[in-house]
Amino acid sequence: MVKSNMQENVPFEMKEDNINKASKALKAMGHPLRLKILCVIGEQELPVMDIVAKVGTTQSNISQHIDILREKEIITSRREGSKILCKVRDRNILKLMGAMQETFCPVN
Repeated sequence: MVKSNMQENVPFEMKEDNINKASKALKAMGHPLRLKILCVIGEQELPVMDIVAKVGTTQSNISQHIDILREKEIITSRREGSKILCKVRDRNILKLMGAMQETFCPVN
């Protein structure tokens, strides 16, 4: 069984660049609506209007939060015809979301 750093009482080792990257990601994900958007997108690439339908707020509001996530390099988007498709840019964000789900939303 692998012990985590917390169990061993060993400090986490992170480079300054990684600390800044993690902090930036956590700030962007810190808003409930942005976190919900990321949960809806997950590992898929989704059109903005599908995100709007699943999150349950206005297209304008979702677009504002998608812009923030894009500026913080959390998601990418591309145009396909009249649709704008969004996906999570970095698999590490998905890992972080998985850890948060396991911690805050246990299946038990």
